[in-house]
Amino acid sequence: MSASESGDRLLGEFLADPRNAPLDLATAVAHCAKALGLHGAVVYLADLQQRQLAPLNEVAPTLPIDGSLAGWTYRTESLRVEESDVGGLTAWLPMVDGAERLGVVAVRSPALDPLSLRRGRTLAHLCAMMVTSKRAYKDTYVRRARTRTMQLPAEMLRAYLPPRTIGTTHAVSTAVMEPAYEVGGDAFDHALTETTLHAGLLDAMGHDLASGLTSVVSLAACRNARRTGADLPELVESVDAALAQWLPDQFCTAVLAQLDLASGGLRWINCGHPAPLLIRDERLVAGAMERDADPPLGLPAGLSRTPRRVHEMRLEPGDRVLMYTDGVTEARTQNGGELGLDQFAEYVIRATAAGELAPETLRRLIHSIVDAQDSRLRDDATILMFEWRPVPR
Repeated sequence: MSASESGDRLLGEFLADPRNAPLDLATAVAHCAKALGLHGAVVYLADLQQRQLAPLNEVAPTLPIDGSLAGWTYRTESLRVEESDVGGLTAWLPMVDGAERLGVVAVRSPALDPLSLRRGRTLAHLCAMMVTSKRAYKDTYVRRARTRTMQLPAEMLRAYLPPRTIGTTHAVSTAVMEPAYEVGGDAFDHALTETTLHAGLLDAMGHDLASGLTSVVSLAACRNARRTGADLPELVESVDAALAQWLPDQFCTAVLAQLDLASGGLRWINCGHPAPLLIRDERLVAGAMERDADPPLGLPAGLSRTPRRVHEMRLEPGDRVLMYTDGVTEARTQNGGELGLDQFAEYVIRATAAGELAPETLRRLIHSIVDAQDSRLRDDATILMFEWRPVPR
C-alpha cells in the first residue's frame, strides 16, 4: 500500500469511528494530522471584527490579520509557506466554509510536495466543516472569536444573523456590522435557493434592547414568509403584520431584495431606507436604484393600506450592489468630514479594480471607518454588498 493510500485509509477510519465524534476540535485536528502523515496542525479562528487570528490550542500566539503571513492567507484565501521555527515548513491554508472565511490552518511538514499539500487542504476543509457544524453550541469557538464583553442587545441580535458571507458560482453576498459588541438596531440577512439570492438590510428605531428585538422579529417574519414561498410583496407584508401585532410602537427602515441568479433580474422594495448603490464597470452609476421610498416596516398598518411598490432592473455581469445604513455615510473620516456616498463608493471601486475579494473589501472599509473615529461611531454602521457573476456560457 502506498503512503497516499495508507494516509487516506487512516483518515477514513478516524472519521468513521463514532468514538471520535465528541472530541474537541484541537484534539480531532491532531488526530487527523497524524492520520494524514503531517507533523502537526493548528487551527486559528478570525475574531468577530476580523482583526486577529486566535489559535484554538491557546498555546500558539494570536496573530494579526493585517501584518502576518497567516493574515495574508486569510485576506486572499490563498496558500502561503514559510520555514518553521522547529524545522521543516509551515503551510498556511485558508479555512473557508462555502464562501465564508472562518480562519486559517497552519500545517507543519518536513517538505511540501503535492501529496502533503493535498492532505493539508483536506484537513482545512474538515476543520471548516467541524467549526461550522459545532459553533452554534460550542462556546469555546465563540469565546476565541471575541476580544471583549458583548452587550445584551448585540448578543441577542448576533445570535440571529446569518454567516457574514454566502455565495455560489453565480453570486456572492457579504456583510459587516459595527460597533461589533454594542450594535442594537442594525441587521442584515441573506440566503440562497437554487434560483435566487435573497438579501436585506434593516435599521430599527433606537439603540437599545427594543430596537434589537424589532430587528429580530423583522428577520424572523421575513424568513418565515420566504421559506413558505412568499413573493416579495407578501414577504414585506408579513413583516409589517408581525411588527404591528407584537411591537406596535416600533418600526424599522429596510431594503429587501431578490436576485434571479440565472438572468440577473433584481427586484427590491425600499421601506424608508437609503437607496442602494450600483457599481458597474468600476464606476458608480448615479441614481441607478433611487426610487420613491415606501413607509418604514411596521408603519403601514397604522397609516395606509397602499400596497408596497416593487422596483425592478436587470444587472450586468460583475455588477455590485451596496446596501448600507446611514451610520456609514455619516461616519467621520480622518480629516473630520463625513464619509459621504462618493467616498464610500470610491473605496469599493478601487478595491474592485485591484481584484480584491468582496469580503476583504468590506473588512478593510469598515476598519477604516471605525479607526478614523477611535472605535466610537456616532451610529451603527452596516454594509451588505452582493455581486452577480454568472458562469459564462
